[in-house]
Amino acid sequence: MKKTAVIYWSGTGNTEAMANAVLEGMKSAGAEADLLTPDQVDPAAVSGYAAIAFGCPAMGDETLEEMDFEPMFSTCKGRLAGKSVGLFGSYGWGSGDWMRTWEKDCDESNIGLAVPSVICCEAPDETALEACRAMGKALAQ
Repeated sequence: MKKTAVIYWSGTGNTEAMANAVLEGMKSAGAEADLLTPDQVDPAAVSGYAAIAFGCPAMGDETLEEMDFEPMFSTCKGRLAGKSVGLFGSYGWGSGDWMRTWEKDCDESNIGLAVPSVICCEAPDETALEACRAMGKALAQ
């Protein structure tokens, strides 16, 4: 059984709903899946996962959440090479620039994204939730 994780930060519950859908997809594909928030992440333990989906909404001027999520992600980046990684999150304004910046950061850190990123404006609708489930399934296979 493949060991997977969904690691997310959510301020309004929108990204949390997406995280739960990714988790559902992982479990439906038969993976052992953990749902974690940044304060629950041991960077050394990240090495034990075959696949990880990271979720964070756009904050401020379309950046990752700076107090909890971004420092955790930066600490984990060096342990993600060779893993199946996916990114997801919601935004309330702008055009999704934070996700493109995050994807570029992953590319520059030699983190190959295994699946297309999933973003949505505000609360995820059924289409966005289904894309999250599909992400989870793909990462678990």
